[in-house]
Amino acid sequence: MKKNGTIIVIDDNKGVLTAVQLLLKNHFAQVVTLSSPVSLPTLLQREHPDVVLLDMNFTAGINTGNEGLFWLHEIKKLRPTLPVVLFTAYADIDLAVKGIKEGATDFVVKPWDNQRLLDTLLEAASRRTKKHAKQENTPTSGMYWGESSAMQQLRTLIGKVAKTDANILITGENGTGKEMLAREIHALSARSQQEMITVDMGSITESLFESELFGHVKGSFTDAHTDRIGKFEAAQGSTLFLDEIGNLPYHLQAKLLTVLQRRSVIRVGSNTPIPVDIRLICATNRNLTDMASREMFREDLLYRINTIHLEIPPLRNRCEDIVPLAERFIARFCRQYDKACLTLSPAACQRLTSHPWYGNIRELEHAIEKAVIISDNAVIPAELFQLPRRSEMPEAAASTLEEMEMKMIQRTLAQCEGNLSAVAAQLGITRQTLYNKMKKFGL
Repeated sequence: MKKNGTIIVIDDNKGVLTAVQLLLKNHFAQVVTLSSPVSLPTLLQREHPDVVLLDMNFTAGINTGNEGLFWLHEIKKLRPTLPVVLFTAYADIDLAVKGIKEGATDFVVKPWDNQRLLDTLLEAASRRTKKHAKQENTPTSGMYWGESSAMQQLRTLIGKVAKTDANILITGENGTGKEMLAREIHALSARSQQEMITVDMGSITESLFESELFGHVKGSFTDAHTDRIGKFEAAQGSTLFLDEIGNLPYHLQAKLLTVLQRRSVIRVGSNTPIPVDIRLICATNRNLTDMASREMFREDLLYRINTIHLEIPPLRNRCEDIVPLAERFIARFCRQYDKACLTLSPAACQRLTSHPWYGNIRELEHAIEKAVIISDNAVIPAELFQLPRRSEMPEAAASTLEEMEMKMIQRTLAQCEGNLSAVAAQLGITRQTLYNKMKKFGL
């Protein structure tokens, strides 16, 4: 049997160390055990392990997992790419997800199943060498993950949750790529053979909400000339993505909650429940927890859609990804407009990196497309990027995403002199979504 390098096991229970060592000795060339993590930094200086199994608790009477998370951070400081599997006696998904968000590869719950523990550790050890090639050669991936630690942690978490049917809530500012992330999750799931169904909740009128989502039967209202399935039935066996879930009016949220609880829909004009098997992903740029506290969003619905919460960081918080993203857009638009391959000048790179990008990836994409179209040279100069600084929009002046969004719409309305089609185009949203947002903000 081929053995898989070195593993370090850290647990203050000597009985656990002995049992795990006996289990692993035939599968790893070297099994190093520690009863305390204090000597771990010194050990990592001289050893080159392939995986670490780290207990979450070491101090008697303190069972919050904080110690394990602290030592996880210490390991990642010394060896950022070293896989760490967490060992916890508490099957708490919040703690497990927090650990994965902060860099852990996986977790195993005590009392453990020997085969599960062995498989998890062997997979983590082998992933270190295969991970890069596998990710780069995945044909279904449309995401650019970049090099920032926040995005890499998000990528690791998605690798775990995509395979499940857990409901997911994706949050982030406008233009950060929430729908693209939802498609990535769907592509990595067991439901990927069927098309993901997308619904823009901001563009559905209240009168058509039930018909669009749940369907209707012939004759149920004036224009119902035939039976029609809704989005839930269309997503049977697949993923249903509800974008801008925060825009759903409060009185309609109960109807959505009922369907999610019963896992069945009743078409408008019918009394027959139809079972549905869907995986739900929702997205919003709004703070639903704050909305729930102000009774603008149902707390029970928030719990239902928020089994796993994924936050996409704004582009200005991961500056190292801006130029690589721009280069990907340049390559795409050069192909689209049949132009020779263009490159960015150093000054252009500097200008792109220093811009705050309140419109995030969408704003960057539009800026690059314009530059590719009008560039006459092989090198794109900084002068082609006339980027507004939006100095009136710093975080201190807009404490919430809603305030930032309202100010952006107000400014764009002024720039476009009230031309709503131009405003919607510049903001990258539909006219109906713009109407809904203006109504919400009283503009």
